[in-house]
Amino acid sequence: MRILIIGGTRFVGRHITEAAMAAGHEVSLLHRGQTGPELFPEAEHLRADRNEDLSILRDRRWDATIDASAYLPSQIASLAEVLSTDQYVFVSTTAVYADPPAPGFTEDSPLAEPDGPVEETVTAETYGPLKVLCERAALDRFGPGTLVVRPTYVIGPHDYTGRFTYWVNRIARGGEVLAPGDPSVPIQVIDGRDMGAWIVAMVEKTGSGTFHAVSPPPPFSFGDMLETIVAEVGPPGTTLTWVGQEFLRAEGEDGRSLPLWQQGGGAANTADPAAATAAGLDPRPLRRSVREIRESEASFTTATTISPDREAELLARWHSRQQG
Repeated sequence: MRILIIGGTRFVGRHITEAAMAAGHEVSLLHRGQTGPELFPEAEHLRADRNEDLSILRDRRWDATIDASAYLPSQIASLAEVLSTDQYVFVSTTAVYADPPAPGFTEDSPLAEPDGPVEETVTAETYGPLKVLCERAALDRFGPGTLVVRPTYVIGPHDYTGRFTYWVNRIARGGEVLAPGDPSVPIQVIDGRDMGAWIVAMVEKTGSGTFHAVSPPPPFSFGDMLETIVAEVGPPGTTLTWVGQEFLRAEGEDGRSLPLWQQGGGAANTADPAAATAAGLDPRPLRRSVREIRESEASFTTATTISPDREAELLARWHSRQQG
């Protein structure tokens, strides 16, 4: 197949590209050349900024287009003006649902319907509603054959956010680990390699519809996730100390310094993956992802996560408070 991948050199798109190339497809990559321009020399690289000029796509046709980088409905509208494709795949998010969705919610659960016009600036508040509008634009422009994929947190190698990778590398150092908030808060993840391979498989059979790309099925909690990481890469003696949410907030910590910390109920992380499972999605065990991420990303760091000294300081203050 001739497949166009938009945003195919960064994280999620990169894993989709790897899967498409491994399956022997003829791949074109549309990107700005800012991330991974040296990747996939066998693929056709089309350099363009989708927010400015997409004329490079005119007078071409692809069997399928996989869009891993659309966040605004206007981006899909402008793409549709120049793109000729038999199938369109839009990578969306479980953040499209009205809050809070019921545990085990399915793909037909109520969405976060915008009350009025939504400013096309992606923030924590607009991200979900804008993705709802993107999905609608995709279906309107590319028809009922559109495939919409709704993942939760994507993990795996090459994750520039470092959210899950932080926990793998921190726990691998061992000792007393600061675990934020409530261990019972739900969470779900999906390895980008598994999602990428499944998307390509769906394209090969011209699959359409809307699917949750999440793992594992609920219930699964933040505590379960961290304990799984401890079991796989934690040295002997590694312990988790759960530090209260209000204490951490008062100390100025948030989901950037302690990634994946859900300060609400985490209901968006209780999606039912049954439809995608029936369609062939088969995520690898989380312990395998943990092991492989540690092997490939052991040196990964981000400037936003807490330093070892800050973590030790917070733990000491938390213990002092508990004893007092």
